[in-house]
Amino acid sequence: MSEDNINKDLEGSVSNENPVSDLYEDWFLDYASYVILERAIPSIDDGLKPVQRRILHSMNNIEDGRYNKCANIIGSSMQFHPHGDASIEDALVNLGQKDLLIDTQGNWGDVRTGDKAAASRYIEARISRFGIETLFNEKTTEWKLSYDGRKKEPINLPVKFPLLLAQGVEGIAVGLSTKIMPHNFCELIKSSISYLKGKSFKLYPDFPNGGMVDITDYNDGKRGGKIRVRSKIRELDKSTLIIDDIPYNTTTTNLIDSIIKANDKGKIKIRKVLDNTAEKVEVLVHLHKNQSPSITIDALYAFTDCEISISPNACVIVKEKPQFLGVKEVLKYSADSTKSLLKKELEIKRNELKEKILFSTLERIFIENKIYQKIEDCETWNEVIETIDKGLDPYKKDFYREIVKDDIVKLTEIKIKRISKFDKDKLNDSIIKLNEELDKTNKNLKNIVEYTIDYYYNILNKYGKGRERKTDIVKFDTIKVKSVAANNVKLYVNRKEGFIGYGIKKEEFVCNCSDIDDIITFCADGSYKIVKIQDKVFVGKNIVLTQIWKKSDKRMVFNAAYLDVKKGFSYVKRFQVTSATKEKTYNLGKGDKGSKLLYIASRPNGESEVVTVHIHASQKARKKVFDYDFSEIEIKGKAAKGNILSKYRVRVVKEKSVGLSTLSGIKIYYDNSIGRLNTEQRGEYLGKFNGDDMIIVVYKDGNYELTSFELTNRYDWNNVLFLDKYRDDGIMSAAYYDGKLKNYYVKRFNIETNTINKKFLFVSQEKGSKLEYASFKSGETISFKYFINKKLKPTEIKLDDFIDVKGWKSIGNKINFEKIRSGTFSLLGRDEDTTSEENEDKVLPENKDKKEIKQENFDVGESLELDLDSDQLNLFNEKD
Repeated sequence: MSEDNINKDLEGSVSNENPVSDLYEDWFLDYASYVILERAIPSIDDGLKPVQRRILHSMNNIEDGRYNKCANIIGSSMQFHPHGDASIEDALVNLGQKDLLIDTQGNWGDVRTGDKAAASRYIEARISRFGIETLFNEKTTEWKLSYDGRKKEPINLPVKFPLLLAQGVEGIAVGLSTKIMPHNFCELIKSSISYLKGKSFKLYPDFPNGGMVDITDYNDGKRGGKIRVRSKIRELDKSTLIIDDIPYNTTTTNLIDSIIKANDKGKIKIRKVLDNTAEKVEVLVHLHKNQSPSITIDALYAFTDCEISISPNACVIVKEKPQFLGVKEVLKYSADSTKSLLKKELEIKRNELKEKILFSTLERIFIENKIYQKIEDCETWNEVIETIDKGLDPYKKDFYREIVKDDIVKLTEIKIKRISKFDKDKLNDSIIKLNEELDKTNKNLKNIVEYTIDYYYNILNKYGKGRERKTDIVKFDTIKVKSVAANNVKLYVNRKEGFIGYGIKKEEFVCNCSDIDDIITFCADGSYKIVKIQDKVFVGKNIVLTQIWKKSDKRMVFNAAYLDVKKGFSYVKRFQVTSATKEKTYNLGKGDKGSKLLYIASRPNGESEVVTVHIHASQKARKKVFDYDFSEIEIKGKAAKGNILSKYRVRVVKEKSVGLSTLSGIKIYYDNSIGRLNTEQRGEYLGKFNGDDMIIVVYKDGNYELTSFELTNRYDWNNVLFLDKYRDDGIMSAAYYDGKLKNYYVKRFNIETNTINKKFLFVSQEKGSKLEYASFKSGETISFKYFINKKLKPTEIKLDDFIDVKGWKSIGNKINFEKIRSGTFSLLGRDEDTTSEENEDKVLPENKDKKEIKQENFDVGESLELDLDSDQLNLFNEKD
């Protein structure tokens, strides 16, 4: 063959082949589509991924009421799932740990600790009763051939429950992912009922680990939304914290590792951490002596896995295409699908009942009219069929459909024994019952929405017990990381060369700080700069003052004196630096060359001071030395020029004395929804606080506690009855039930204790005792209700007139009314208080303009052992 012919053949073969890039494009798209549809993303119809659907189908095939070895279940599932036993085993364990569709036996691991399940040959499983009732129905299931064509498998299971939202799901496909949070079993059913009734509903995540969740940015579970999940942390004592619940998708092992890692980095300071998890999660965090538990709790949320952020992304397969939906849309689809499936089941049942009634009627006619005797003389099969058909002619008009040959054949198959023992009345009763059942079915079909609602109620009543919400929905406070970070580095300064940092350890020590703090530095030429703390950083030569800077700190005031070289005057100014651009150089004056910083002092609470000013000896001023009081000038912004200190040349300015703060008190508010203090006007206004002012906290269990007004304080908002600003002359008023004496008492007393952060019980310690009402205000009148002649009657007591002020341990005065109803104590009115200047600024809660302000009450336990007859008890349990 010539060379030209060979080249022609090669050119022809190349021209018939597709470029590799084209092949890759098609193959990649096919692969991506396969992974999305067949591996990672669940179907909206049944809420299952293919591997989960095949596992449940296999388990249903071998279901006999007993447990099956998981190895056997995996082997059976491999008839339908072509991707090996490992993926099946992982999916099976995941389903079992959700404790909904599968009853498990053996060591299935622990999602809380991260412990893995035992090998599949050692653990067993079966479909739960809930799963059998809601997942399977062969008559309403659509089928397809398995991957090898040998078996039939369901396209989707006929699930009559919002399974996708109950279990939650995570999956990563090619260029696509899904993350749907688990939701509460009972809430899903109630929301489905609300939707079918045409009412609005809300859906929020609920996690098997419990904990707390902030759903402010949940965005209905769609892309772009976010939730924050926290552990529940409480104080065991002043040196020990207990972590009771852990965030979703976190294990105690990972949580402890994150705590140890944060401690090693110096973000938090703890002595040790222990995992005592058994039936319940319990992680103990031991603190160092004199360490603040409240600040440590904030630091755990800020720097460890005690708080995590999750971004939902609800992606599901709808009609063989991935779609991004909200959880409400998914639930509505599920409710409509459930209604459709129930309707289909009823239609199938109706047809079956019609057929049973038809054949029972044919059987009665066939035997009662002795048509069977007429076929004795028939010689051929066709004659038999024709004879029976002719015998049925007078009755055919009463049947709902035409009688066909198969119906007649079934009559010929009736056994002689059944004909000989024919009971007409029994058969008629059976037909009557079948007709009643048919009428009921037709009624349900006409009222399919009500029937679906009843179905949901039935599921809720049968399986809802023990599936109450585990995760508390709470609006989280914003933790300022820099305020809770532990001091893990030391700040040093080289004043002459102008360097600061934690790496220049041979230089002058300034203070302890965190490695995320910002530092403000003032130099001798009047310039200043804010930088993030580093190992070593240049800020300007001849440093005069360097310290930690906190953004938006309106309490920190700088008192300064500087020389304006251009005019030759010296100025004084009081200013705040609440915001600034990092690494940018600012100046006290205009920044002219030769300007000089004469004096600078930082005052964390806006204190003023008196300084002594020395005029240079060469100047002609009459007074060469005089005092200046900074309280005489106002606090302004950092760009203010200030007031003239002297027109003469100043030699030196020295501090003489520090005065009181010139700032007004800090306005403190209490946000009851999160149990935190704030200055952002969230919640109830408590007052203006200065220096040693304190807060009094009264708890529902009858304790009171004095605390500081630090914004880092945490309060158990579930147990707090009220907070107020503590006053030395304040009087506590309280009404309580004594569990031993079986009577109600009122007491008024001064706070005689002054120990900070220690609780004191001021009601009876006896079992069943209960605090009904408490207040730190004077001149109050309270109301309550009591039984008289089997009726509730209201009455009132003016506390100041009812009892004098006594000691905090006193019992108090008995309320001389029998059969008082617990939970009815409330504030009726208060005398006008003209002694408090803070009332002018006080922001009252929205309900304060109402005549009666009902104070929150709580369960009595065993305290209400009242001597009531049965009628009174019934009345007692009625709502007011």
